Amino acid sequence: MLEVVVDRQGVQIGQRFAVSFQRTLRIPDDGRTYPLPPGLGRFPVFRVQDFSAHVPEGWRQGDGFIPLYQREALWLGFGAAAWKPNAVKIAVGGVNVLTGEPNDNILRDPQNYIVCPPQLWLDGIHTQRDAVRQFVAMPLGAGYTVEASVTGVEKVGGIQIVVFEPKPGKFPDQPPEAPDLPLTRSARPAGFGQMGLGAGGAIQQKIYPDPYGIETWDQSNYGRVVIHLVNSPQFQAITQMPLPPTPIDAKTYTDYGLPWFGLYDETAASLPDNELLNQVRTIVETDAEYGEVIEDESFEVSESQIEKLEF
Repeated sequence: MLEVVVDRQGVQIGQRFAVSFQRTLRIPDDGRTYPLPPGLGRFPVFRVQDFSAHVPEGWRQGDGFIPLYQREALWLGFGAAAWKPNAVKIAVGGVNVLTGEPNDNILRDPQNYIVCPPQLWLDGIHTQRDAVRQFVAMPLGAGYTVEASVTGVEKVGGIQIVVFEPKPGKFPDQPPEAPDLPLTRSARPAGFGQMGLGAGGAIQQKIYPDPYGIETWDQSNYGRVVIHLVNSPQFQAITQMPLPPTPIDAKTYTDYGLPWFGLYDETAASLPDNELLNQVRTIVETDAEYGEVIEDESFEVSESQIEKLEF
């Protein structure tokens, strides 16, 4: 088993892989597909063991937890080594974010894992080729989460990540002299209970096919991490700390001319549409079922505001 280390900056799994949980703008679910939203700083990750006397009994097997506001969005940022990548399987509420299935092993067809690198970020569940539905925090038990839409129940919540090492001899054992220089999406501007992730607006993002093949990965050599999501009252009850401030809304951010992001990856392949996850109820659709009207303001992102990143 790979060692898992949780600290306020994120989670380290094994010697080379790390994941951070990035604050971001919530994308309107208005039928449009938006560019990559910025990172507005990392969510702090708290270790379950540091607050073991105050966390729910069901968290004893968990590793960490993150405070979020209801309807707040996030994306996952991956730090990994190009000279020796990792296969990574991600689930929300026990539902695989690429296939909608609860598979334990990594599978070839349909591919239910990403490879880091080339995958640098993940902003949501994979619904269509070149697009994902944004991760948005919603309370468990109200039917808003991906877990509720796919399985009909809500009992897991949170984020589950499994990282697999490559088999011996597939890649070098030592890094090259020149270090990897990761891309960044920094913007550069100055209810009580557990939560899960629902499906928000659409974001332009490719999920890349495995460039090495499933035989590359050692499914017996892995590390697993479980991250719980909590809202403001539960976070304060557990830690006695105030919840960090929420980011500005997407329309205000755009009106100020701050940057969105695009990736020059037009020549890269992408996984095909996923029929199961493409049918997941979005948060807007669930609002409509409850007779609620909570509309996001639509807005235009001009091409001049989209910073292009080299793939």
